[in-house]
Amino acid sequence: MKFTFTAPKLPETGVLVVGVLDDRKLTPSAKALDDRMKGGLVRAIKASRFRGKKEQTLTLLAPADSGLDRVLAVGLGKPDALNTLAAQATGGLIYAALAGTGSAAATVAVDVLEGCPLEPAVAAAEMAFGAHLRSYRFDKYRTKVKPEDKPALKTLTLTCAAAARARTLYGQRAKVADGVFLTRDLVSEPANVIYPESLAAAAKGLTKLGVKVEVLGEAQMRKLGMNALLGVGQGSARESQLVVMQWNGASGTGKAKAKGAKKGKAGKGDGPLAFIGKGVTFDTGGISIKPSAGMEDMKWDMGGAGVVIGLMKALAGRKAKVDAVGIVGLVENMPSGKAQRPGDIVTSLSGQTIEVLNTDAEGRLVLADALWYCKDRFKPRLMVDLATLTGAIIISLGNERAGLFSNNDELAERLFAAGDSVGELLWRMPLGEAYDKLIKSDAADMKNIGNRGAGSITAAQFLKRFVGDVPWAHLDIAGVAWSKADKPTVPKGGTAYGVRLLDRFVADHYESK
Repeated sequence: MKFTFTAPKLPETGVLVVGVLDDRKLTPSAKALDDRMKGGLVRAIKASRFRGKKEQTLTLLAPADSGLDRVLAVGLGKPDALNTLAAQATGGLIYAALAGTGSAAATVAVDVLEGCPLEPAVAAAEMAFGAHLRSYRFDKYRTKVKPEDKPALKTLTLTCAAAARARTLYGQRAKVADGVFLTRDLVSEPANVIYPESLAAAAKGLTKLGVKVEVLGEAQMRKLGMNALLGVGQGSARESQLVVMQWNGASGTGKAKAKGAKKGKAGKGDGPLAFIGKGVTFDTGGISIKPSAGMEDMKWDMGGAGVVIGLMKALAGRKAKVDAVGIVGLVENMPSGKAQRPGDIVTSLSGQTIEVLNTDAEGRLVLADALWYCKDRFKPRLMVDLATLTGAIIISLGNERAGLFSNNDELAERLFAAGDSVGELLWRMPLGEAYDKLIKSDAADMKNIGNRGAGSITAAQFLKRFVGDVPWAHLDIAGVAWSKADKPTVPKGGTAYGVRLLDRFVADHYESK
């Protein structure tokens, strides 16, 4: 998709999109169009159920003497509610309404609206961003799609005051969209295409943007003592990997600084921000094998790693003035004669021992070594991990919010606020000593599962044992990494939930000015 921004002027030909406010109140551009159509727009609105409410659209063929081919009236709702998220959703709605019409280009008129909190340039940039996000498709393996079934819309022109500013604002957002699209691509690929080595290779592609990327293989991890991570992947023919990505937009040294972080405060100290992702490229459950029904969905059990890779692309793409480290543990959890068995005890990189009672509780084993490695090597100012970790979080929160666990209130509050601002919602879940006791083992320092209850919480308590005093948050994204229905800015499939949230989190609190 191509997005252009021009000064306010209604086009003479083509497809035109105009806004209509709640209770059928025309915007200035809609009024000008109605005059050109000799009252035709108002008549069409009155003859329909369209009232200008949010997410409503009305499509009509333009009269021959108007010079236009088609008009799309889009409901804006009440002007005081047209905030950033509403503007993005409107852009996504416009794309969805026009993509299949056969038109290759359209013009969107963005007006000055009394009572609207967004100036036109900002509204135009956000609408373009929303349309960009909605335009994503993953159909590379569909060889028989008819041309008429493919989206024809290629160019969207937005007219507004201060068009040059809108263009600049959108340019930054487009870099974030690039990160979102990379994550969606990675999560959508089948497991015969994305496996530990190929996912590591995809991460290495970020070097073109200035990200330093290291890949540790099994021999290096074994020498370090990453037996928790390695145990998960030992049943697979694919070699496990640990990928370390460094973006140094603040220090500019080509290497993230690894100095001490101050305790207790989220983001104090001069270490890098650290983001850690679970990357189980396919999860059969191992010897504790999953039921066959729905197992194909386990191709996206690397969603946390995909988000971290996409986030690093977004930060590097927009040249964020921050030092950040992304670490992803990549394994394939398969049953075989070499696979880890229930009852095995492994010694993690931290020296703590783990009794593996269920090989399907594998993500926490991967993250245990990745978190400790990150803490020990980089001394980060904070750590945020993301993982499609538990089905229990879906029982708790459905597919609307991700679970947030943290040892630091300020960090949790900042993440929660960032999620609200981009529409990637979180809900904070508890941690505590009583839950910690549920993973006490009679044979080792801990076991990898608790009782039937509080499954997401005991998983988080497990991870907490590998972060020390570093401000830390765990995002359980199992319910939000994949969507089975279209949303305004998220087509069904891989969502890339977390890329925009963490990019906003970084931008709001940690970038040097």
